[in-house]
Amino acid sequence: MNKTIYAMVALLSILAGAVGFYFISQAKQLPAPKYALHYQQARPLSAFTFTDELERDFNNAHLQGKWSLVFFGYTSCPDVCPTTLQNLNFIYDDLTAIASNSQVLLVTVDPKRDNITKLAQYIAYFNPEFKALRAEHDVLFPFARNLGLMYAITSKETSKSGDDMSGSDENYWVDHSASLALINPEGKVAAIFRPEQEVGQVPTIDNDKLLSDYQKIVALYNK
Repeated sequence: MNKTIYAMVALLSILAGAVGFYFISQAKQLPAPKYALHYQQARPLSAFTFTDELERDFNNAHLQGKWSLVFFGYTSCPDVCPTTLQNLNFIYDDLTAIASNSQVLLVTVDPKRDNITKLAQYIAYFNPEFKALRAEHDVLFPFARNLGLMYAITSKETSKSGDDMSGSDENYWVDHSASLALINPEGKVAAIFRPEQEVGQVPTIDNDKLLSDYQKIVALYNK
């Protein structure tokens, strides 16, 4: 009888321990990002070299140890670019509060018209801590594809024709993604923040949703 009682007590103790472990482990699980496209396995980036707004080289090594929010744009962009950069400026203190090693990178998709001087003046208008990067299309396009962001040159006059008008004519737009790519401190693509599109409105990324998911992604990385 005593052996039976001891066995039951031992079994109950084991069950209680298992249940307790389950609830503790559940409590330790961090919430997943709700809005961003978050890669469970961060995607590596191929080697690249850009020139920054101070005319210095900027390559993969400059991503190490930092959380980098990358946006494709250009200084002649009429709407999406200034709106996105202004929104990032509004929440920059919040971003750095979540991760002090945060940086914002504007990559121009219009290297023909965006020289270093123009980029430096443009990015400083939004935030002097933001960086602007430039490279020719032979470097830029593979980098864009690597991030999962795309762009295309379109003539203002013949945009419906589908012809590539990136030659001598400077009367063109650059169609580009309004998304933000997030690169983790290992220099790998961790997530994509996509804009919300409403009819007749400039596509923008909701700041509250971005901050919420950014905090979750950083926490998951650091756990």
